[in-house]
Amino acid sequence: MRQLPHYPDRNVLVGSATADDAGVFRLDRNRALVQTTDFFTPIVDDPFAYGQIAAANALSDIFAMGGRPLCALNLMGVPNELVSSKIIATILRGGLEKAREVGCAIVGGHTIRNPEPIYGLAVTGIVSPKKMLTNSAAKPGDLLVLTKPLGTGIITTGIKRGLTKRNLRSRVVALMSQVNTIGAELAEGQFVRAATDVTGFGLLGHLASMCRASGVSAQIDVGEVPAISGDVFDLITQDCVPGGTKQNLETAEKVTEWDGARTMLKLLLTDAQTSGGLLLAVSPRKLNAVLDLLKERQTSTRAVIGRIVPRHKPLIIVHSR
Repeated sequence: MRQLPHYPDRNVLVGSATADDAGVFRLDRNRALVQTTDFFTPIVDDPFAYGQIAAANALSDIFAMGGRPLCALNLMGVPNELVSSKIIATILRGGLEKAREVGCAIVGGHTIRNPEPIYGLAVTGIVSPKKMLTNSAAKPGDLLVLTKPLGTGIITTGIKRGLTKRNLRSRVVALMSQVNTIGAELAEGQFVRAATDVTGFGLLGHLASMCRASGVSAQIDVGEVPAISGDVFDLITQDCVPGGTKQNLETAEKVTEWDGARTMLKLLLTDAQTSGGLLLAVSPRKLNAVLDLLKERQTSTRAVIGRIVPRHKPLIIVHSR
């Protein structure tokens, strides 16, 4: 995007400059559109679950900005000779059910022929410009709260290689199918200073974007970062690590001081998530209210994993003790 010409528009409240989760375009003083798109190849064998996960992943970008989804378009690519119309319909039904769950209308879409299946959504939502969440408003002293445990990239790679047990497969599919609706509530109640969702660039990748956009640095206590299961580390010892996670670690090495963290913990912190949780920057005086709301809404986790500090080098320090 940096290679493209820049055409300023005063109504673009959030564009590509801060690597945020979605774009925001102001309609008037009280309303702005939130727009995002996301799609990927299958990460599970069940076509209905694949549709649900892909839709949840795209919808979560809207909630990460504090918005609520209004409508969406299906985006699909299929190899006609390999995927039947029944399977295509099942994938789309999974996405439809997930969109319906959060009050988002599927109003159409577009399909192309592609060598392998891809599916996702282009989503339009709405948010108050005064209450939207961005990744550029974190302040020193804010505490970092994570709403889902890490490890989906490693575990789904394990699923593809036949190395996981059924209960772990079911757990990770359920986790990835959860939409981060709590983001809208947190924004509307003005509980949170800044937010981002944790997806393909891993926890440290998205945290680094927040730090750059906000002009701050961060400290992470790796002992407080939740993993989906101890099986994640067993899979790492079997070199069951996706390529995206390895690339994320290479990138994180340039901006992170590890303070003795072991390789498997580094891989957890940089694991490429699918439909991950929200990373919230919360003022200490609002922390209890946020944790209470997360508990009430039964988020997967409500872990306080670190804090925002004044800008320094390195950008992120990971404390292992």
